[in-house]
Amino acid sequence: MAPPHCVVYRGGVPDPTDAPVAEALAEARRDGGMLWVALEGPDAAEVRVLTETLGLEPLGVATALRTHQRSKLDRFGEHLFVVVQAAQYDDAAETVQCHEVDVFVGRDFFVAISTDGQVDLDRLRGLLDEHPEVAARGPLGVLWGAFEYVTRGYRDVLDGIEHDIDEIEEELFGEDAGVSHRIFALQREVIDLQHATAPVADMMDRLQHIAGMKSESKPGTSSPSPSESMPGFREIADRARYVDARVSAFRHTLDAALTIHATIIDQRRNDQMSEMTRTSILQNDQVKKISSWAAIGFAPTLVAGIYGMNFTVMPELDWTWGYPFALGLMVAVSAGLYIVFKKNDWL
Repeated sequence: MAPPHCVVYRGGVPDPTDAPVAEALAEARRDGGMLWVALEGPDAAEVRVLTETLGLEPLGVATALRTHQRSKLDRFGEHLFVVVQAAQYDDAAETVQCHEVDVFVGRDFFVAISTDGQVDLDRLRGLLDEHPEVAARGPLGVLWGAFEYVTRGYRDVLDGIEHDIDEIEEELFGEDAGVSHRIFALQREVIDLQHATAPVADMMDRLQHIAGMKSESKPGTSSPSPSESMPGFREIADRARYVDARVSAFRHTLDAALTIHATIIDQRRNDQMSEMTRTSILQNDQVKKISSWAAIGFAPTLVAGIYGMNFTVMPELDWTWGYPFALGLMVAVSAGLYIVFKKNDWL
């Protein structure tokens, strides 16, 4: 893995150094400055070496070694441990990619650790170099800049999700049954984003309180207090609440879309079942009519078949009215069957 990247800040002016962390920290303390340390994709051993050099609390180090943590703020002695989740949105795959950044903040140092190496810490430091007044406020000022950098990145993620939700709403009443899968998948991504963004507002409130306490611990100083010089903590808290509100709205919209689409699918299935039922009834009616006419036509055939057997002993063959009787019997049986079928609504 790459070695720690150290930069000594004096009055907000950066001075990159290749010196080991311990020497760079001693230099920063000697000059009344601050040390910036960045690690990208380190292993556990590298993190332990760095934290031991800085004299961090063992409990804080153990916490930092845990992966896949949600955004949070912990205090261990004089040090702060912060987990913040930078986010990116892959529009093609419709996935939110959250990347964990662990931060240690001390009196005169700021350590940023990109656990998976996917967050451009050099870009963050570059923004600080463009605004030396932020770095001049010390580690809390740099922490403010880190949250400013991360929370502003949430805007592109929200816009990307909102665009895909608009597409889903347009497809909602279409014929694509795969919309439900798309809604559910995007809903899972929104939940992951909410896990990353929801705690940030409370974290900013706590940081504002910590900044105020630090200012009160230095009475008589002519420099502006952190609570006055860093009002951005409240601004970031407001932005975080706005982000959280939009993410919650996305969840509710996707929940409603999933319910609506399920209702539409059920309605279509009910319509199909109704159509199948109507078709079955029509077929049943046709079978009844065919069966009825077949029975009516079978009666004359039966009578004709009986008297066509030509047995020797058939008295009706010698009757004068035998032929009219046979015809009448055929008509009577057919008419009787017709009346029965008509009365039972088969015809």
